[in-house]
Amino acid sequence: MREEMRQTPKKIIIFDTTLRDGEQSPGASMNIAEKILVAKQLETLGVDKIEAGFPVSSPGDFDAVKAVAAEVKKPIVVGLARTSQEDIARAWDAVKEADRPGLHTFIATSDIHLKYKLRMTKDQVLKAVEDAVKACHEYCSSVEFSAEDATRSDKEFLVDVFNTAILSGADTINIPDTVGYTTPQEFFDLVSYIRTQVTGIEDVDISVHCHNDLGLATANSISAILAGASQVECTINGIGERAGNASLEEIVMALNVRKDVYNFYSGVDTTQIYPASRLVSHVTGISVQPNKAIVGANAFAHEAGIHQDGYLKDRTTYEIMTPESVGIGQSSLVMGKHSGKHALKNRLEALGYNLTDTEISKVFKRFKDIADRKKDIYDEDIEAIVMEEVYRIPDKYRLKYLNITSGTVAVPTATVQLEIEGEVVQAAGFGNGPVDAVYKTIIQMTGVRARLLHFSVSSITGGTDALGEVTVNLQDKNRIAVGHGSDPDILVASGKALVNAMNRLEFLKTKDLSVDK
Repeated sequence: MREEMRQTPKKIIIFDTTLRDGEQSPGASMNIAEKILVAKQLETLGVDKIEAGFPVSSPGDFDAVKAVAAEVKKPIVVGLARTSQEDIARAWDAVKEADRPGLHTFIATSDIHLKYKLRMTKDQVLKAVEDAVKACHEYCSSVEFSAEDATRSDKEFLVDVFNTAILSGADTINIPDTVGYTTPQEFFDLVSYIRTQVTGIEDVDISVHCHNDLGLATANSISAILAGASQVECTINGIGERAGNASLEEIVMALNVRKDVYNFYSGVDTTQIYPASRLVSHVTGISVQPNKAIVGANAFAHEAGIHQDGYLKDRTTYEIMTPESVGIGQSSLVMGKHSGKHALKNRLEALGYNLTDTEISKVFKRFKDIADRKKDIYDEDIEAIVMEEVYRIPDKYRLKYLNITSGTVAVPTATVQLEIEGEVVQAAGFGNGPVDAVYKTIIQMTGVRARLLHFSVSSITGGTDALGEVTVNLQDKNRIAVGHGSDPDILVASGKALVNAMNRLEFLKTKDLSVDK
């Protein structure tokens, strides 16, 4: 019997919440065009469900969820709702045109939340669950119920809540570790307890949603799968509230690489993981740490001499998976100034980018400009060009021209030409340094009254002619926007990053922040 089970792997449903919980990372808000881009990549990736947003939270989020529902065909497109009739009706209006619509309703169940946040009794919560799930079920057959803060809830009350949800029509019950509090063994025991105590649990999917406050989100998710969970909720790059969510790429690759111990599989095309990671990193402005598992810049890098020697003899000595398996191209010299458009198109496809002819022409023009100034062109350079030329957000401000004078005896001076809503303006200004001069001039030209919270410079590739990337964080009242800019000239990259952040602030002015689940 054990051998028979071993021969039949169990499918794990991948529920991606990058567009909802992931977007709740500070400064990570996406506009409609960006959400559609990410949703299409998630569809190419092969996720089973896409939680597109929280429609009642703002008109902008409603429109974004509705747009994703219209574009995505294969995955179930899910709208989130609290246990209120208004939330549920709004969520349904947003997803109802989807080929496969779904609703996800939630309410807190821990004593802490009942006492301090909801100020409700347990009986009132049970009634809210019953009414909400029934209302969702009247709209569609795909209905998920989540018990927020489940891992700090009374287990017997959780059983009552899930019994009510299933009896009312839920086809998925979710056990969230909302504040990243539990440990793998505790979570295994909780999922096991729910499986044995809840009536009708064998007829529904058990889902888990783990946060990473103690760095245990992936481990807890895997532990829940071993205990019988059939769905995991996760995000690209592990982004999300506070310390983030369980990382999709880590969960998928753990199941993929360790088939010897995990008799499970997902429907994810792993070769699309890295393109998805890069896209999400760009549109949210959240950089992936170099030592991030699976998709970090150092994930497949070998520097130590002993490691290099072993790798050259047989790559399996120090690599448990190949970079190709997750869609990472070889980080070596592959392109140069003599390369043609056809070669660039092939390289883009190898990196996972299927662009239109118009988009390729835009990338090729920028590629040639950089190739004339830079000896070596790497995959990371090409991706940075794609992100800036193809996936950038609509611009209110565009940097047309920048000239800087600076040195040991010169007063740093910046001459800037901007296009502001189609009108070209030019000005010059001084600063304490070249970057300061650029920023003060641009701020004076635009009238933007935002505070610079963070400024960082990184080299995308090696060498003195490397393509530099600048990241800035701007704050305007309660809004925080992240801007990116890349260029071989780091001062130009700085100007681009500031302008990109200002464009994001303009977008945020029309969008309310989502609330936590």
